[in-house]
Amino acid sequence: MNTPLISVITVNYNGLEHTLGMIASFQKVNYPNFEIIVVDNASKEDPRPILEAYPHVKLVINEENQGFAGGNNRGLESAEGEYFFLINNDTEVYPEVLDVLLQRCLNTPNVGMVCPKILYHESPEIIQFAGFSKINPFTGRGRGIGFQDKDEGQYDTACVTELAHGAAMFIPKSVVEQVGVMAEMFFLYYEEMDYCERIKKTGYDIWYEPAARILHKESMSVGKNSLLKTYYMSRNRWVFLRRNVPFPMFLLTSVYYFFVAIPRNLVRFAAQREWAHLKAYWNGFINGLFIENLHQNNTLTPKVS
Repeated sequence: MNTPLISVITVNYNGLEHTLGMIASFQKVNYPNFEIIVVDNASKEDPRPILEAYPHVKLVINEENQGFAGGNNRGLESAEGEYFFLINNDTEVYPEVLDVLLQRCLNTPNVGMVCPKILYHESPEIIQFAGFSKINPFTGRGRGIGFQDKDEGQYDTACVTELAHGAAMFIPKSVVEQVGVMAEMFFLYYEEMDYCERIKKTGYDIWYEPAARILHKESMSVGKNSLLKTYYMSRNRWVFLRRNVPFPMFLLTSVYYFFVAIPRNLVRFAAQREWAHLKAYWNGFINGLFIENLHQNNTLTPKVS
């Protein structure tokens, strides 16, 4: 039986309780050959005293918060596996998850990334992710397939999908060596979508594999956005479009954005008297408009033995 080493990589930021739950779920995984790498993104609580009790866990400490992309990239640099499984720390996995994801890579040509079916932790009969539509080149928005549908087996056929879900991405090391790692300019939001576009442009496919399942602790009822989310969603949606929509279509994208999207959002925040969110939205867009080194990507720095 072919059992290459799989590097499971997760980022911890002030969420050690969730991280420990994720690690515990991997103790029930059937696959015999994997390592777990926890990247701590400058959490307030030092995770070392607790995680030292888990000798099978490799800990990487970032002195500053490097965001979702930077945190995962540091994990990739420390990984020794032939396959990488980037997974959120607020998840728990089913025992068969690594076997199934690996077999999809081994048995299917041109696989660049595989994502499992994602279910809600508190309501495991409800789907969060069963694939994703293509991002609209004008609005920068897409549609989650199966989002909040009851799981009745209607999404149980593996297929090529447009985009991954950042909560769980299984990637062959050979793909990362060719494409590079995630662009750290995003910091938070849209980095996984940008990464999928780069992988597809290199000739690979993104797969949805429903036979692999995880539970995600993200709530189904999303409350009022934080200012941080408002800022980075505004900034990174525009950065994503600038990086991925080609000319001359991007001219139409710009017209829509300047004359429809921006005024509509500013009016919405003003009507709701959410002045702090209005400022965060505008500042995010301006930052994304003038960001330097727009097409710079990060490469994989090999682990030094």
